[in-house]
Amino acid sequence: MNVEKISIKKVSESVVEQIEEMIESGSIETGEKLPSVRELCDMFGVGRSAIRDAIITLKGKGIVDVKQGQGTFIRRFDTKKLFNPLLINPESNDVRELFQVRKLLEPGIAEMAALNWTEQDMSQLERCFHTKSSYGWEEDYHFHMTIAKASKNQIIFQLLQFISTTTKKHMIEFHRYIEQNHSIFEIIAQQHRDIFEAIKESDSLKAKNKMTEHLEYVESIMQKSLWKSS
Repeated sequence: MNVEKISIKKVSESVVEQIEEMIESGSIETGEKLPSVRELCDMFGVGRSAIRDAIITLKGKGIVDVKQGQGTFIRRFDTKKLFNPLLINPESNDVRELFQVRKLLEPGIAEMAALNWTEQDMSQLERCFHTKSSYGWEEDYHFHMTIAKASKNQIIFQLLQFISTTTKKHMIEFHRYIEQNHSIFEIIAQQHRDIFEAIKESDSLKAKNKMTEHLEYVESIMQKSLWKSS
């Protein structure tokens, strides 16, 4: 009888998997320094060689940076690996296409946020409504990025950050437009409140639908205010 031997997973591989899970869950933030080798040994109950092997593996996967004399740091996701910024012209229809990506991406983000938010996330979202008198591009950006952060997926967070900063110029112009149209401003503010309430209630389907409704409305207004001449 021919039987394949069952391979025993290396201890270091288990350490790698646990650290990756901690990053994905948000327990460890990008840019954050990992505990020392000694502290990691105590945390995982393993030897130094296992920790060193795990760090080598994480470095090879591009997840951490090892800085001599400083320690090991979680790397930020590099959006340049996904997109070449030189290929995106903020003055062209690429902006419209990027907004279409938002409509595909953000309803799912809101759905995930409704299932994964923490008290810290909720506190940050609540603060988004405390500056209503000066609600501009920065506050809008912060609201959507806080929801992305609450999804607990760093790749999604960085991808949305890339899209939002790429369309910054047009979003600033859009906010100037809605500041002169109080009824539109109130509708968008209420849509943000509805998204927030759905996430707070952990109603993932409602959060997804409210985000879709919001983005479709914003796109229709942007077409009138920004893309009328295109």
